[in-house]
Amino acid sequence: MDRGRMNQNGVVQPLLTDLYQITMAYAYWKSGKTDDHAVFDLFFRTNPFHGEFTIFAGLDECLKFLDSFHYSDSDIEYLKQTLPEGTENEFFDYLGNLTAKDVTLYAIDEGTVAFPRVPIIKVEGPLIIVQLLETTLLTLVNYASLMATNAARYRMVAGKHVNLLEFGLRRAQGPDGGLSASKYSYIGGFDGTSNVLAGKLFNIPVKGTHAHAYITSFSGIGELKTRLLKHKTTGVTGDLLELAVQYRQALSQLLDVSMEESSEGELAAMVSYAIAFPDGFMALVDTYDVKRSGLLNFSAVALALNDLGYRAVGVRIDSGDLAYLSCLARETFERVGENFKVPWFSKLTIVASNDINEDTILSLNEQGHKIDCFGIGTHLVTCQRQPALGCVYKLVEINGQPRIKLSQDVEKVTMPGHKNAFRLYSADGHALIDLLQKVTEPPPAVGQKVLCRHPFQESKRAYVIPSHVESLYKIYWQNGKIVQPLPRLEQVRERVQMSLKTLRNDHKRTLNPTPYKVAVSDNLYNFIHDLWLQNAPIGELS
Repeated sequence: MDRGRMNQNGVVQPLLTDLYQITMAYAYWKSGKTDDHAVFDLFFRTNPFHGEFTIFAGLDECLKFLDSFHYSDSDIEYLKQTLPEGTENEFFDYLGNLTAKDVTLYAIDEGTVAFPRVPIIKVEGPLIIVQLLETTLLTLVNYASLMATNAARYRMVAGKHVNLLEFGLRRAQGPDGGLSASKYSYIGGFDGTSNVLAGKLFNIPVKGTHAHAYITSFSGIGELKTRLLKHKTTGVTGDLLELAVQYRQALSQLLDVSMEESSEGELAAMVSYAIAFPDGFMALVDTYDVKRSGLLNFSAVALALNDLGYRAVGVRIDSGDLAYLSCLARETFERVGENFKVPWFSKLTIVASNDINEDTILSLNEQGHKIDCFGIGTHLVTCQRQPALGCVYKLVEINGQPRIKLSQDVEKVTMPGHKNAFRLYSADGHALIDLLQKVTEPPPAVGQKVLCRHPFQESKRAYVIPSHVESLYKIYWQNGKIVQPLPRLEQVRERVQMSLKTLRNDHKRTLNPTPYKVAVSDNLYNFIHDLWLQNAPIGELS
């Protein structure tokens, strides 16, 4: 079990819920429903970001919540003060002894692609306890899945050869939002984070350079207190500043840039930073002017480091025309590398930040950028294109009897009863359709024709002959303990990419993606519509 999985957020506790869950629990208790057995489905109705897939995330946090579910003495005292006067003391005794030992939780694997209406979690157990779990499970799954999906979309548009770093802590919705963003962006396909605590808690690679403040804190080379650096292999001390100044003069002619136009303070800052991190020298080059100052000063310091046995890492550009400036930087590095016979110089890393979103990356791709790594913050962690996923938690069965919620909006009609879900695959390995069935039905068989029906539109139906059938649900929590081996964060991250590969490209494209089909069996279709007719009131015209 990895370090990240051992750390439970202390905020996640039974009182992290809506008051009406507890008032309903009292009303259930008062009505003698303590032995009622219920099944709830947790699902969403539409995919986020105008896309046609969602990445399921947050399951490990749900399991940790179940494992620790218990009302403390101080929780009970607070509820005694909060619930209406007249609430019976015996109810508080009941709450004080409540745990999740009688709950069974079914779920699809974390990191799996999921689709609307297919429950991603099913919770079964005593009515009161499974009702009390609702809000907390929703808050643990909603943002996690939204964030992982957002990150996965960035990964797809950036391509697999470009690194993605999450830089969003300062813009996130508070500390918990910042930590969750770091964790679930990593699951979704990002390569690292700037968030140091997330690195410690979840074992995520931590990356970062420096801010513009570091550059502007120097005004000239006279401020440098240290200018000497030992050669990496020989140990002989060299004057990094002197070497950098010499290279700066030569580069000024090569790059046709006037030294008078470049910032001496920027040069001093870069020399200082290079002495501190000679093996990890990456500099911000847009504090003053990328072309006339930043690239000149960086290249001079990088060549000076090379003389002392070190290799610079690269540059970060945080403003301006990123496509043009990245191409300029790459061209500069190639010229410098060729002129000074330093082959690796042409391969220096170019990092771009500056309020980047999906559309920005798509535009940069069209413009032929030379960026190796994107640092993405605000648009990623706040999910600005869609700030909420909209998962819901609906009662579908009680004491073995199905329950249905009706609505004039057909999209809000629930699918009743305890169900199984299967993913049917074509011969080429792509997912064809997700099929919901009653738990009493036999699973679909490979090579056997299956009638798949739209849940609510009678004419929409098709026969499917699957080449592979995947049962989506596993029992993750039963008899008071986790009953499946939980994957490490890196394994969940790998599963996301593997699961996405099972979708056809037209389901994943950013513009007008093809909807993925979710169907019900013929048996379940008839069951839903019979129950609908039984529960729908009959109108009267007069």
